[in-house]
Amino acid sequence: MRTILSCFSLLLPFFLFAQTAGQPLPIDPGVRVGMLPNGMRYYIQYNQKPEKRAELRLAVHAGSLQEDENQLGLAHFVEHMAFNGTEHFEKNELINYLEKTGTRFGADLNAYTSFEETVYLLQARTDSLHLLEKGLLIMEDWAAGLSFEPGEIDKERGVVVSEWRTRLSPDQRLQKKYFPILYQGSRYARRMPIGEPEMIENADYHTIQSFYEDWYRPELMAFVAVGDFDVEWMEKEIIRRFST
Repeated sequence: MRTILSCFSLLLPFFLFAQTAGQPLPIDPGVRVGMLPNGMRYYIQYNQKPEKRAELRLAVHAGSLQEDENQLGLAHFVEHMAFNGTEHFEKNELINYLEKTGTRFGADLNAYTSFEETVYLLQARTDSLHLLEKGLLIMEDWAAGLSFEPGEIDKERGVVVSEWRTRLSPDQRLQKKYFPILYQGSRYARRMPIGEPEMIENADYHTIQSFYEDWYRPELMAFVAVGDFDVEWMEKEIIRRFST
């Protein structure tokens, strides 16, 4: 597991290239790196431990900093919608399916949104080709197949606002006060990833989907696969699934 986390941490500088000066960190020679014709990058590494498992990541170089004034919180909201209907998994079917296979939401299946990136995480079994292919299909859907059904959007508004309320700790309130001072003149001053509840409650369907369509582009994405699998097979699958 340490090797998996170490490998992934080496790849994160790809998403910080616009903010980082100097030479990039060298990539571990054990990591196979490639770029698809559409600009999407991929990173693959074989790792025997844990056995029969693969860690899959879809990283999007877009977070709250990319939001317009009428989109505050929508990068995070789009992340939530990834679990509420895709091209191949309707509504809550994705979570229900994965839980039936033993995947634990939170531990094996998760996502997060920050200022600069949105990252989707899934652990997939590699002792079953069917389950591994399903894991890749889910990643494929997250990259370009979210549904954004109006009913599901409206149901998720309350979930995200409730999450916003749980973050009203003294530290968070203090952060909201000093960020505009600390980052005066930059987008960090008013782009907290959790967003604004009024925006989340009232954003129209088109505005929400537009953020996804504008920023979930291949050249802003990277796919990471680390685990107990055949690297050649994984590379062919990535090329087949994500090249369009």
